[in-house]
Amino acid sequence: MRKTLALLCCCALLCATATAQTTVINDINVVPVPVKATRMTGYFTLPKSVTIDAPATPELAVAVTTLKNRLTTAAGSTVTLQHSLTSTISLLLNTAENAGLGKEGYQLSVMPKRIVITANTPAGLFYGVQTLLQLFPPAIESKSKMATVAWKAPCVQIVDYPRFEWRGLMFDVARHFFTKEEVKHYIDDMVRYKFNILHLHLADDEGWRIEIKSLPKLTQVGAYSVKKEGYFGTFSPAAPNEPRNYGGFYTQDDIRELVKYAQARFVNIMPEIDVPGHSLAAVASYPELSCTPGADKYQVRSGEVIMDWSKRPPEALIDNTLCPANENVYVFLDKVMTEVAQLFPFQYIHVGGDECPKNFWEKSDAVKALMQRENLKTQEEVQSYFEKRLEKIVESKGKRFMGWDEILEGGLAPNAAVMSWRGMKGGIAAAKMKHDVVMSPTDFAYIDYMQGDQAIEPKVYATLRLNKAYQFEPVPDSVDARYIKGGQANLWTEQVYNMRHAEYMTYPRALAISESVWSPKANKSWPDFASRVQQQFKRLDAAEINYSPAVYDPIFNVTVNAANELQVGLSTEITGLDIYYSFDNTFPDRFGKKYSQTLIVPKDAFQMRVITYKGKEPVGRMINLTVEDMNRRTRRKVNTVAAVN
Repeated sequence: MRKTLALLCCCALLCATATAQTTVINDINVVPVPVKATRMTGYFTLPKSVTIDAPATPELAVAVTTLKNRLTTAAGSTVTLQHSLTSTISLLLNTAENAGLGKEGYQLSVMPKRIVITANTPAGLFYGVQTLLQLFPPAIESKSKMATVAWKAPCVQIVDYPRFEWRGLMFDVARHFFTKEEVKHYIDDMVRYKFNILHLHLADDEGWRIEIKSLPKLTQVGAYSVKKEGYFGTFSPAAPNEPRNYGGFYTQDDIRELVKYAQARFVNIMPEIDVPGHSLAAVASYPELSCTPGADKYQVRSGEVIMDWSKRPPEALIDNTLCPANENVYVFLDKVMTEVAQLFPFQYIHVGGDECPKNFWEKSDAVKALMQRENLKTQEEVQSYFEKRLEKIVESKGKRFMGWDEILEGGLAPNAAVMSWRGMKGGIAAAKMKHDVVMSPTDFAYIDYMQGDQAIEPKVYATLRLNKAYQFEPVPDSVDARYIKGGQANLWTEQVYNMRHAEYMTYPRALAISESVWSPKANKSWPDFASRVQQQFKRLDAAEINYSPAVYDPIFNVTVNAANELQVGLSTEITGLDIYYSFDNTFPDRFGKKYSQTLIVPKDAFQMRVITYKGKEPVGRMINLTVEDMNRRTRRKVNTVAAVN
């Protein structure tokens, strides 16, 4: 009865203020942007003594603890949990379902003297707490007391709920191993922005990361490689005497702990076991899984070249595939899926299926015999045969089968869900066939790509800037939206060696993706998001979460004019920035040359240095772009004259 009365009081307040006009005020910088936010007059001031009223349910323990810790650690308030109609902050479960909010929505009312969050479920209250924390000053994320901060939150009425049920981040822990605690850290960060799916890429050429008790060599052998540093994919082959001690794996108890940790934060973990390609770690552990003689000499990849990507389709230099014609492979997969299914309660198991080279299959007598026996005409049909058999294995464990969009080739398994990564085309095709789809296209959602100019970013073969990521729209016009479950961003870690760089690659682009999968399409606005994301940088700073400042860096457009002279055009992703430059090897600042129009590179210049300012403050990084690099980008022919003595 007490909760009902409190809810009625809250609803009465909401009704009384419903006529207030929504106003654009710069102190609401929530990401992802809510469905509806009505700014009211005034501010809530956090008192020294705070009482929190929340249902005594285990599902709310993390939400309440998070809120309490922020208010005590950073703000220095004394926080007490008590059941009272006059509590400072009330988290209330609706006694009658609010159909408009669904399972994850919430209402948040910030008044001058109190704060009320209502929801149908604990998940909704959890997300309401994340929004509330973003209304306080960024210092609320600090790990120590911030005594000089005015602890206020703007008075506001928010109604909010997600657009999609699938709001994911993929974390590749196979290329480089990330510890259990680091994965927990990744979960803690992602839920700030209302992500609810963590896709763990657990097996690849570089490592098998999950204990399978019936197949112990997968982690005894498959979890370790030789540690190398530099640009992954260009390393020399490991020497026989180099120690294979780089890597690691999660025990089954580790997995159970991670699943429980994620569930407490309303995150489902989806495991991915990538087959039949990307399977060198498995083949190195159990060579009999290969079609190719000599596989017993294979070792887990340490970043050396194993594919020829110049060929179309790409060809493997060593056979990193499971043999689709080998019955022992399906026995192996049954064992793997049996144990994986028991560890992960989430309904889907992702089985990869991407980038599977087939040049070794073409040479295999066993595969040729399979094709004749099963009337398979192409190698794509061979992979489809494999995928359909694997789907039956996955479904026999009570799970649903998901794969990358290559599983469409040669015929899609009957009940498969498709994760579309090579653009939206695969997802569109699958949706038109009435299969469930998760969109994660390279064009918008591959957060392993460079975020800024290659002159300063760790080099990757493509670029994805923040404004491009923000353009992600999971539902193409040509498909039935019922089959689009949502979307996710993917962090492949070939060039990501540690957790700080994983953060750098994830943020702020994950913020852009979060808004595409949570917020209404009509609420999205790049200028508005660009303003809010800069305020989020302050929160990430306070929370000591690394992020890329590339949004402040200039965009270079290097061309060659009719006179064979290099030209440089400069622009910025966000407005309000001034660009300063030099060609004389000095370090430009706001007292130097200010960019205003396309520049002709001086004939004998060695490099161009550029930096951006916002008013009097430098915000971009100092970027050095050499003339040699400019020539390479434009493929400009440089005339050289031999010196005459």
